Amino acid sequence: MVTSTDISPAVENPLLPEKHDFVEENVDYKGFPAKRSSSGGWLSASFIIVVQMAEFFAYYGVSANLINYLTGPLGQSTAAAAENVNAWSGTAMLMPLLGAFVADSYLGRYRTIVIASVLYILALGLLTLSAVIPSLGWFDYQSPSNSNIPCPPSQLQIIIFVFSLYLIGIAQGMHKPCIQAFGADQFDGSDPKECKSKSSFFNWSSVGTYAAITLSFVILSYIQDNLSWGIGFGIPCLVMIFASVWFVFGTVTYRFHATKSDEGQGKPFLRIGRVFIKAVKNWRITSVEGSMDDVENQGVLPHLASNQFKFLNKALLTPDHGSIGSGNVCSISEVEEAKAVLRLLPIWLSSLVYGIVLSQPSTLFTKQGLTMDRFITSTFQVPAASLQSFGSITIIVFLPIYDRLLVPAARAITGNPTGITMLQRAGTGLFLSILSVLAAALVEMKRLETIKEFGLVDLPNAIVPMSVAWLIPQYLLMGIAQSFTATGLQEFFYDQMPNELRSTGLALYLSIFGIGGFLSSILISVIENVTGGDWFSDNPMKGHLDYFYWLLTGLTVVAFTSFVYFAKAYTYRKQ
Repeated sequence: MVTSTDISPAVENPLLPEKHDFVEENVDYKGFPAKRSSSGGWLSASFIIVVQMAEFFAYYGVSANLINYLTGPLGQSTAAAAENVNAWSGTAMLMPLLGAFVADSYLGRYRTIVIASVLYILALGLLTLSAVIPSLGWFDYQSPSNSNIPCPPSQLQIIIFVFSLYLIGIAQGMHKPCIQAFGADQFDGSDPKECKSKSSFFNWSSVGTYAAITLSFVILSYIQDNLSWGIGFGIPCLVMIFASVWFVFGTVTYRFHATKSDEGQGKPFLRIGRVFIKAVKNWRITSVEGSMDDVENQGVLPHLASNQFKFLNKALLTPDHGSIGSGNVCSISEVEEAKAVLRLLPIWLSSLVYGIVLSQPSTLFTKQGLTMDRFITSTFQVPAASLQSFGSITIIVFLPIYDRLLVPAARAITGNPTGITMLQRAGTGLFLSILSVLAAALVEMKRLETIKEFGLVDLPNAIVPMSVAWLIPQYLLMGIAQSFTATGLQEFFYDQMPNELRSTGLALYLSIFGIGGFLSSILISVIENVTGGDWFSDNPMKGHLDYFYWLLTGLTVVAFTSFVYFAKAYTYRKQ
């Protein structure tokens, strides 16, 4: 076992590495103090970026075209498929909370990533199996009585499909909150040179992931629509196998955070939960002045604790008016961690509608494009799901423009090193998301008018003589909005959390899209029941998606207004 005495002789013995070559609180794969010269850096980061790209490629290879698989081979209605996709994506986006808990409290990031990769491969393998079973093919096996009627999927096949789908949700939930943080761990923020490299890592990581998403939209969507669903699901499985082996191969180069043995360290969820439980248990204590004065006289109660969320200060007390010294209560730092999370909730709540909006490109936007003219040439037809690549390409192109041009221009005006604040950036994206949904509503109105004009109302399989290019503006606006809001919120929830809760902040950010997916599913279900299926008709020529988009526009305006209010009232945490 490595102790402090194993490191200190380096100062006296010239044959050992110099002290500054060691990275504090980091060890190598053998458990020895990590050396800057032989661990971490871009070599380690390259292994990590590859598996991160593979995970995004695999996840979006399943999710991007999922609604067409449900309405096609599985024979679900449009409304039911949209609800199921939103419910699944919502569950998947909530899983990072579980993943962050497991990684921070028990396994660590590296082990969590390895386990998540194994689960991913298993899930994708089962999904591929469910797709290649003959009765799940679209027209591979026909009914004996009617050659044009595909055999319905068996109950066992549906069970395998659903199990594999939600196993993917669990796997990505363990993967996403750990992989980027583990990549950033390979750079020492206290070293000036490595600090700059860490910033570059986040940039290249984002470019890599969106490039993987774009390839997934373009390549896998085409294969799934035109060749085989089995091949379309099998390719992500093979990619994850290769990337996982590549990630493990890089183990000898990685830096790992040294495990802390102090009680409560590395368990942010447990610490925060303990504060709220203690505060509730002590709720009836009213004569706390003496105890609180005793704590303040010790000089350990920060001024912030007495100014915000005072009810949580009761977690510092015991029913017999004991205080911190009793060893039976929460510490000041634990209470402050809970307060830091609580301060973020108004921003989190006002961002949930954005999560609903972001659920649409993979569901209703895709169904919208499925009925339109998608032919580029006389023989080549663009897959409807691949239209989502316009959003990803927009992000890849826009982020460098934002970083190189817009930030310096804004910095010259505001004097802020980042140009605008994190919440201003997120708010700008929320406003642009309003324009995206508004564009979707206008295009849908045009599509329905064209359907009536050409008498296609009773022809559900007809192609509307309207180019799919009409949908590009809403995808472009959504991509720019995501560049502002998603990146801004990610940075905000990372930056404003206490240092030991950064992975929790990332999980909280991801939960916005999970809750948003659930809310989208609930909203569609309620509308379906109230309207009797009038808005989400199985006949795409008769529905009224434009009504839904107008409703969503109104909800986004309300959410944007509340976000601006809470953003103006928010006081940034001092670093």
